Amino acid sequence: MIPWGDGFVSSLSGPGGTLTGLALVNTEVSQKWIELLRETLPHLSRVAALLDPNATRAQAQAVMDAARSLKLELLVVEARDADGIGRAFQRVVRERVRAIALLSSAMFSAQKQQIVSLAARHRLVAVYESRDFVEAGGLMSYGPDYRDVYRHAAGIVHRILRGTKPADLPVEQPTKYEFVINLKTAKALGLTIPPSLLARADEVIQ
Repeated sequence: MIPWGDGFVSSLSGPGGTLTGLALVNTEVSQKWIELLRETLPHLSRVAALLDPNATRAQAQAVMDAARSLKLELLVVEARDADGIGRAFQRVVRERVRAIALLSSAMFSAQKQQIVSLAARHRLVAVYESRDFVEAGGLMSYGPDYRDVYRHAAGIVHRILRGTKPADLPVEQPTKYEFVINLKTAKALGLTIPPSLLARADEVIQ
């Protein structure tokens, strides 16, 4: 969900109403996923994006723009539930696409072990938003540092409990992002991670 784009708040600086908090979905981050896949596979010509149609579609447009700028053909596959995830991966394989980006979705997070297992089974180079996927065996992730997010969220709650109205608090965005790579997964895929990516990683899981 992108709160200002989906109509939940008027703007980041002045949300109005009774809502405030942290906006975690960032279209610039989703563009970064496509760039990371291309840097990992320099000869990549086609890339897939897994979309939960019940989540925001703003990221889908962002990955389309990123793919177009990198002259990549983009295949968008949708999944509303666990069964849909399986069918989506089957389509990616049928279309002979080697790399996939997972767009933000609470359902995908809940099904992360299934998703990571499918990516491994089909030998897909995958990038995720959260390090949880990488710790579960996924290849790499780029997204908000959730430990930092939780600290910011606690600060917002503290201010509200002290009497500040939510309408008077800006909707914040994460200020700290992390890039995590799982080298064990890369080895299982027969993949050599470029030194330029390893040098930028905040954490490398051996």
